[in-house]
Amino acid sequence: MIVPFRDEGGCLVVFACAGCGAVMTARVARVALPDHSGQMYGHDLLANLLQPGTYAVDPGNGRPWQPSEPEPEERGVRLLTYSITGPSNRIAIAPGDVPRTVFIPERLGGCCRGWDGQYGPNLACAQCGCPVATRVDDCGFWQVVWLQPDAVRPVAVDGPVQRVMNWDELPGTSSIDPHDRWGPPWEAAVAVALAHLLVISAGRRVTVPEGPVAAAFRRAIDSLLPTEPPARQLVLAGPGLSPTIMDIALVPKHPQTGEVWPGAAGTVVPLAADVWTYMAFNDDRRLMPAARGMPAGVRRDDPPPLLPHTLFRPDGRVFLSTLERLAPDPQPWLRRIFDLVRDRPYMDPFS
Repeated sequence: MIVPFRDEGGCLVVFACAGCGAVMTARVARVALPDHSGQMYGHDLLANLLQPGTYAVDPGNGRPWQPSEPEPEERGVRLLTYSITGPSNRIAIAPGDVPRTVFIPERLGGCCRGWDGQYGPNLACAQCGCPVATRVDDCGFWQVVWLQPDAVRPVAVDGPVQRVMNWDELPGTSSIDPHDRWGPPWEAAVAVALAHLLVISAGRRVTVPEGPVAAAFRRAIDSLLPTEPPARQLVLAGPGLSPTIMDIALVPKHPQTGEVWPGAAGTVVPLAADVWTYMAFNDDRRLMPAARGMPAGVRRDDPPPLLPHTLFRPDGRVFLSTLERLAPDPQPWLRRIFDLVRDRPYMDPFS
């Protein structure tokens, strides 16, 4: 469970219409923007991007649903290619936390089971009718309302100050979805960490010890980086783990503040806290049947824990967007990787 952290001034906020001043949202507290905020996944209806009572700020650039390249024409039909981007500092909030808004009917276009926001802001202030936000809830999208940063303003309100959880209280989340597949937040979180890893690798080989980190990272690392020495090593580090000397530390990123765990010396790669915690402390060994009784100390899970039935694949599009943000002027070797994945975003080992 995410506990909101205190915003500047130590209190909760509501968002008001910049035009008429009417309060439009419930009281919310800021948390870090999840790594899967810009992810598209399958054709199922996904959950809320954020928990009720929280909001996050997206520092990305661009305009909502701006075509990512000139519109091509094929056999006289104009094709639109959209990317999940938005204006700088747009504000994400749970759909249930904007009760004082109304829909703009002519902007409620969608693709399948809901609204994808491609026609621009589709929510207006209930008092003055000014467009203020875009609701996205179509299949394949995490459900969220994006408040337009120039159409709203935060207002501090009275309320209990929410504490920041300690590093030893970090939550964990399962690696699988209800269909026994790797969960989409995992695919996005590892893609973000992988982009960080490539930037700091300087194009050198990176090795990963056996275990959950290898299951999530090794195939992608071996596909994108050289396989010959010299090599650097990526190792889990963080709260609750024994300190060790390491070359590159894979450390948790705080889910409320967005800060990277400060206890590792040297080079660090941030990973979403709930994914990091599961990798660090969950035992994913596959159980084997035993005859003539079970020895003392052996796990007796019945039924055995669910495990993904496919190889892990990080999200290629999340990887690209993160790499582009981290390295706007990349080295030639990194640019080659970017172009390769951009041209074939679903190539092995990406999803």
